[in-house]
Amino acid sequence: MMKLSELLPPKGAVKERIRVGRGHGSGKGKTSGRGIKGQGSRSGDGVMPGFEGGQTPLQRRLPRLPGFKNRFKKIYAIVNVGTLNVFEEGTEVTPELLLEKGIIKELYDGLKILGDGTLEKALTVKAHKFSEQAKEKITAVGGRVEVIA
Repeated sequence: MMKLSELLPPKGAVKERIRVGRGHGSGKGKTSGRGIKGQGSRSGDGVMPGFEGGQTPLQRRLPRLPGFKNRFKKIYAIVNVGTLNVFEEGTEVTPELLLEKGIIKELYDGLKILGDGTLEKALTVKAHKFSEQAKEKITAVGGRVEVIA
């Protein structure tokens, strides 16, 4: 049975490291494989990331885009109270019903009812948000406002 301490890497897997700057047949004496002159031969050589040999680097050639994108911003599907006149008196208007009727194409992060237009029918409107004007117009004709959490 083999012991853990007896394990060895396969033959040829481990190479001896090249000791640069030494003579005696290593082939890496004197200039240590760096050549004679130039940037690569100096200590501390190398260039900053993105350096393109003096050509204007890509990150400077491309324009800076203005603005800031808020990844946490909520986007609401918007419906004005005037649009709700298509429903019968006493209907419970929900986001699902508005999607079904094609009044809104997508629900996004919720539904917001705005106060543009006039409402002539008493409806129970369920939405995620309401403007103050929309609340007033819905309750003024005897309707109810319900906020969905």
